Amino acid sequence: MSRRLALLVNPASAGGRALGLLPKIEAELKRLGAEYRVVRSDSGDHAKQLANAMAETGEVAVAVGGDGLVGTLAGALDQQRGALAIIPSGRGNDFARVLGIPSDPAEAARLAAEGSERLFDVGRVDGKTFVGIASFGFDSECNRVANETKLIRGNLVYAYSALRVLASWKPARFKLTIDGEERSYSGYSAAVANSKAFGGGMYLVPHAELDDGMLDVVMIADQSKWRYLRGLPKVFKGTHLDDPAVTVARGQVIEIDADRQFTVYADGDPLAELPARVTVERQTLRVIVP
Repeated sequence: MSRRLALLVNPASAGGRALGLLPKIEAELKRLGAEYRVVRSDSGDHAKQLANAMAETGEVAVAVGGDGLVGTLAGALDQQRGALAIIPSGRGNDFARVLGIPSDPAEAARLAAEGSERLFDVGRVDGKTFVGIASFGFDSECNRVANETKLIRGNLVYAYSALRVLASWKPARFKLTIDGEERSYSGYSAAVANSKAFGGGMYLVPHAELDDGMLDVVMIADQSKWRYLRGLPKVFKGTHLDDPAVTVARGQVIEIDADRQFTVYADGDPLAELPARVTVERQTLRVIVP
């Protein structure tokens, strides 16, 4: 039986980029003779409702958007309720990048129609699902600035936001409990990773695996702003882990807190306020991959 696709598009995603790619996507699906329909969504809750309905009728929910839409749909489709395909058209597209999903919309559409299904883990912050990396501290401020910035397009927005935040940054005190073991330090940020990358190609945890039932925790301790700035480009290659200010641990249940209020962001969206609890669900999300 051929796969039935439901293309879920947020018209406002990445300044309308997702909507602009639809003609190329539809042309390829028509060429393949694929059965599909296009559904527009204007909010996360609406997208979840639509994805739930798609799962019930056996349609594949196709996220035509970025990591935020992917994370939202994962929350509706995990527990193997339905399959997810991705046509990356957001700003970061990190989950698609890690999975090797093509950035070309026609190639990604063909993959959605003809690719293979695999099971992957998801993370949860206070019960809210994410697929990539949940982080807070310096990263919280960067995400907030990036989401508020409209004039800068693409991955440059993440570099811009880091420079903006660094100018006024003051170290925070972080407290994490990883599978019962307490860790505390003063510094920049803490991140709990299901996947390898975030922030438009930053390989924060290059060794993370999406199907191992574990979360990788990255803790970045205090250092001079100049040294932190010099180390930022290393994150795109994953070589920042050699820095003595960076500590990595692994676990399945991570309690997170800090000495001042931060919003926990994951997949580019705000998910929770501190204190929070991060957990992992093993191989619960069906995704169509190369």
